[in-house]
This record gives sequence, structure tokens and C-alpha cells, in this order.
Amino acid sequence: MYTGKITNNENFKMIGDWTSQSKTLKEKYPLLVDADLKFEKGKENDLLTRVGTRLNKKRDEVINILRKVQPIA
Repeated sequence: MYTGKITNNENFKMIGDWTSQSKTLKEKYPLLVDADLKFEKGKENDLLTRVGTRLNKKRDEVINILRKVQPIA
């Protein structure tokens, strides 16, 4: 589990199997729909914006949520 400090300017990169991670997120956050979790490599900021908007969370909160479902690097 990631426990580091997040800053708003931090670049976030997806790692691991996104299909599995997105299923986990949908189970944990039923408000999320497939369109919110659509991911294209290099467009992590778009994903962060969509998820943040849907869950009413700030960027750093969304990054922490996503890091919890990522494999440990």
C-alpha cells in the first residue's frame, strides 16, 4: 500500500492490470461507471478528473484511492 505524501503537482502513472483495478474500484465505489474508468495510456489526468468529479474528491484523494488498488511496485 502506498503511504507517501501526495502533492497536487505530482505526476501519476497507472501500473498493473487496469481491467482488474477498475473492477475493484467499481465494487468499492458503486457510483463509478465504465465511462468514468475509461483509461488511455498517457491520459492519467483525464481519468483522475473523471473519477474525482464522480466521487466529489480532490485530485490527491483520487490518487490515493487509485494507488490502493495498484500492485505494489
